[in-house]
Amino acid sequence: MPSSTPTPETSGHATAPAVAPAVAPAVAPSVNALSERLVARLVDNAARLGVAITHTDAGTVIADAGVDARGSIEAGVLIARICMGGLGRVALRASFEPAPLWPTMIEVSTSSPVLACLGSQYAGWSLAATKEQTGGKKFFSLGSGPARALAVKEPLFDELGYRDQHERGVLVLEVDRLPPQIVIDKVLHDCGLAPEQLTLIVTPTHSVAGTVQVVARVVEVALHKVHVLGVPLDEIVEGTGSAPLPPPAPDGIQAMGRTNDAILYGGRVHLTVRHDEVARSLVERLPAATSRDYGRPFAEIFTSFNFDFYQIDPALFAPAEVWVSSLESGATYHGGRLDGGLLHSQWGGESVAP
Repeated sequence: MPSSTPTPETSGHATAPAVAPAVAPAVAPSVNALSERLVARLVDNAARLGVAITHTDAGTVIADAGVDARGSIEAGVLIARICMGGLGRVALRASFEPAPLWPTMIEVSTSSPVLACLGSQYAGWSLAATKEQTGGKKFFSLGSGPARALAVKEPLFDELGYRDQHERGVLVLEVDRLPPQIVIDKVLHDCGLAPEQLTLIVTPTHSVAGTVQVVARVVEVALHKVHVLGVPLDEIVEGTGSAPLPPPAPDGIQAMGRTNDAILYGGRVHLTVRHDEVARSLVERLPAATSRDYGRPFAEIFTSFNFDFYQIDPALFAPAEVWVSSLESGATYHGGRLDGGLLHSQWGGESVAP
């Protein structure tokens, strides 16, 4: 999903039937090992990136990229790469041609789409604590990133046939406050890590870095819907995508709305699949416009359902426009459409006379 909201796997919605493992355990790389150099870059350049680094008494690294620290776009790009387990490219592109969709676009690509997006980047690990457990305020966050593959707490990993066993791990939390010790202890226990072997990165959706890393899920959102549609994941062999980077919003609901809208109405994805039949099917079934709830800003949709995420049609969570190429036939098919008008109406961007 594009932002910090419960997902079909955790909400009781029907999911895709089990398929043959999409990741071969004997040859699959370690997403935590591949992410280590990126984590080191984030920590070593924290001051320049606007990230605050602290340590728990036991030695766990906490990287604040938007709670008390200001964060930055560059930090968000680096965190997005960490989320993808070091298996994806994430970059910014300026777009100032006449009538651009938006001036700044995020571009994502991966040659290991299933492992990078679903085995690592997907925000599927629910982490919660009651106010009694925290000694104050209850805590909830969805965890994304490589450490999910150490804990393998989600049924999705049975379908992927993948488990990482690296000695260090990193987890990204989309939440507006630093995690309490009881949540840190749970992550350490489930991942089988010593405290000093874990790095936790915190990126609120309303922060600059949080906005970047959520919008950078444009390909992951497509892969997740492919999974929900029941398409065998081993059909997907390449994935690229782009989406506009909106300005952050100080209000949490509006921030979630903007990041979702960026993908639902401005996201483009190009997938390469093995078979022609799958390609034809996906261009018809994958775009966000196939949903009954399509057509309104996400914040408005969310509010209309009394802030109950589970009432929203799961088919809505998809890119606006998809291109799917078939290795079997060499043909490329196209479906869906962008809605720049909706984005500009929500984010501004109209000309102002001098």
